[in-house]
Amino acid sequence: MYQVVNLLSIWAIPCFIAFILTHGWWKKVPVYDTFVEGAKGGLVTTIRILPHLVAMMVAITLFRQSGALDLFLELIKPLLVFLHIPSEIVPLALLRPLSGTGSLAIATDIIAQYGPDSMIGRLASTMQGSTDTTFYVLTVYFGAVGIRNSMYALKVGLWSDLMGVVASLVVVAVLF
Repeated sequence: MYQVVNLLSIWAIPCFIAFILTHGWWKKVPVYDTFVEGAKGGLVTTIRILPHLVAMMVAITLFRQSGALDLFLELIKPLLVFLHIPSEIVPLALLRPLSGTGSLAIATDIIAQYGPDSMIGRLASTMQGSTDTTFYVLTVYFGAVGIRNSMYALKVGLWSDLMGVVASLVVVAVLF
């Protein structure tokens, strides 16, 4: 079974690209010209959202490097102990709505330190898959199309992230 999955993963993208090219040729679509037009649109979108991305990354870096995250963790430590929540997981829960790359780095550090089969390692993995990068999504997608009032989407996204964190804590505690 492993060899079949490995073979499928190797050939999936080349077959998909061949299918697109063949289908475009069959439908008489100028595939190359269409690709170039799409690339131009992607470049315009990238330039439009770049200031939003830079601002978000600077804010995240300032929060982590200034010591504000460590101060916050010290302030909520009694609550975490009372709720039996490992303090090592809090930076992941806080950073996940902001940055996928930053939260992946934290999850990787947690797994490297405690192991993938530890309670904290499983919790980090589950939390990484159960939450989303809400601020990144709002910044990129809403910034790309020019939506300025994203308050309702922000509330729903953060609520969903909170429920993903809570569900991760419960599921890992019950199953492992």
